[in-house]
Amino acid sequence: STAARALAALLPKVKVVDDCRFGCDPDKPNTWCTECKERNGDGKKNLPFHIRTTSFVNLPVSATEDRVVGTLDIEKAIQRGERHFEPGILAGANRGLLYIDEVNLLDDHVVDVLLDSAAMGVNMVEREGISFTHPARFILVGTMNPEEGELRPQLLDRFALSVDIIGIRDARERVMIMERNLGFEQDSDAFRQQFMPKEEELSHKIERGRELVGQVTHSSRDLLSIAALTSSLNVDGHRADLVILKAARAQAAFEGRTKINDHDIALAAELALPHRIKRTPSQQAEMTTEQLQERIEQLAGQSV
Repeated sequence: STAARALAALLPKVKVVDDCRFGCDPDKPNTWCTECKERNGDGKKNLPFHIRTTSFVNLPVSATEDRVVGTLDIEKAIQRGERHFEPGILAGANRGLLYIDEVNLLDDHVVDVLLDSAAMGVNMVEREGISFTHPARFILVGTMNPEEGELRPQLLDRFALSVDIIGIRDARERVMIMERNLGFEQDSDAFRQQFMPKEEELSHKIERGRELVGQVTHSSRDLLSIAALTSSLNVDGHRADLVILKAARAQAAFEGRTKINDHDIALAAELALPHRIKRTPSQQAEMTTEQLQERIEQLAGQSV
């Protein structure tokens, strides 16, 4: 959870339409919510906007479906002919981070809602023939303890990348963690100012990478390398191939390059494959994590 919240602080600020409850992007009218489209009228107006930090929304494990997707006031619609929508968690998470702690403990019906929104990029609420639609494009971040239960396969596959968090064993690094924690407790403002230049530098690097990622290219050989790796590991479906390609392009853009290489593919595969090659306890995994790491390092070693 600490790493997830730190990520939100590093993401660049975004432009949002003024008085929009869903944080619509003023530069992308095709993704606007129903209210912004109605305000725009004939489509020739430029809606006013402002700059804000990337939103970080926490989805409680106990959240109900109405709390997640929002609600329509049917009484107002019938009696007054007014459509009134009360936004839910997905509205606040649009163009931001949606964080779920203990994601493996989510109720199935909430998982289904998240799957639909993640697939379509929109949230549509319909009650008694009355509907309301708004964009729901978010970065889904989940944390969990595998010992408390596994994720449903449908939701697990939706997570593009995964990271196993382990405790630090190096004594000197553990001492540094204690010193930094004490320093923060003693003077949080001074501690923040100490690391602010590094955070701003990293945030600007991410912003430049976002602008550059559309220009990053790949070759047929790169696609063959990705396909050969995933097919040799018997990875189900094709989402992993696409995830590795997109993550490799993002890594190249992050480093200021416009062409991916084998090292980018290796880094992406290291994050995209572990949770996709796991098997049930009664089955033997095709490849252990250690063997996968060796293969990724071999691929990275081919980088020129």
